[in-house]
Amino acid sequence: MKIAIGSDHAGFHYKEAIKKLLAELGHDIRDFGTDSDESVDYPLFIRPVAEAVSRGEAERGIVLGGSGNGEAIVANKIRGVRCTLCWNEETAELARRHNDANVLSLGERVIPRDKVLEIVRIWLSTPFDGGRHSRRIKQIEEIESGLRGRS
Repeated sequence: MKIAIGSDHAGFHYKEAIKKLLAELGHDIRDFGTDSDESVDYPLFIRPVAEAVSRGEAERGIVLGGSGNGEAIVANKIRGVRCTLCWNEETAELARRHNDANVLSLGERVIPRDKVLEIVRIWLSTPFDGGRHSRRIKQIEEIESGLRGRS
């Protein structure tokens, strides 16, 4: 699978660990930075990940920061991205099964290192359930297109 990945300084160390895992699992990885734990502005590194997923250049994306909150907000501004903030195995599984999440956001400051790799494994291997959840994904796409919720 083609996976885009990016982080700010606060997620850099987990990004590097996740890249090793992805390589071991045989995935094709595109790293959008950052390349150190020197302070940077996260939107500059998260937006390109989300855009790669949106354009179909990557099947999935992983974004990281201190909490993962800002990163999820940025990623979800890009049409076609369904970024989910996960903090444990259950949230990762449900994000895939129910929301067909194509971008995963993680926080290095709030998730233990041993748990973050398991979250990634589960998120990558869990299929989308479809069914009633497909209808909801379609509704999200309609909102993105401006067909629903106009004031």
